[in-house]
Amino acid sequence: MWALVEDGSITKHLSGNRGITIGDIQYSRNIFSFRWTNEEREAIGLYEVVFDNTNKKDEEYYNNTEQTFTYDADAGTVTATYGDATAKAHADTLFTSDDEDNGLGTEGEVKVEGLKTRKIRIIKKQAASELARTDWYIVRKADADTAIPSAITNHRAAVRTKCAQMETAVTNASNTAAIKTLYTYTKQEDGSITRPLGELPTLEV
Repeated sequence: MWALVEDGSITKHLSGNRGITIGDIQYSRNIFSFRWTNEEREAIGLYEVVFDNTNKKDEEYYNNTEQTFTYDADAGTVTATYGDATAKAHADTLFTSDDEDNGLGTEGEVKVEGLKTRKIRIIKKQAASELARTDWYIVRKADADTAIPSAITNHRAAVRTKCAQMETAVTNASNTAAIKTLYTYTKQEDGSITRPLGELPTLEV
């Protein structure tokens, strides 16, 4: 990304995929290629934007601000920075009595789902998908009274148990940062890469 600086102020943001007119001169898009040096571009007010992602946070859990573009005449740089990110709601937002009075929804019902609800839905879906891989044993038992192998029975029970544990962990998370921590993988002393939430058991069938 590029910025055009005129009279000390940023006047345009450019993608670099087309030419540009500066003053009375039309430049082809080659101005953004290796054929021009940074010094040559900057001499006519064209700067490559430096992105500062210091304040940018994981968009799964946070709402980032729009970027602010700043020209530093002393450093000869244009920098794009983010403001402070806002954590997404970890709990559901419910309709209030005022909402109901205004015809927006029923008081007490979910207005906007929080991270907890969305994460738990995903966990349930993943558990259901894993169980579905061995459902045919259940169908065969019902149709032909063929015994279900103990390994399958144990696995299905383990999936349900772990699913419940994961749901409880998410439910008990006190804030957005705590939810994010549950899903953050880190390297352990034994070299394994794990997350506090753990994983659902899987079985080769």
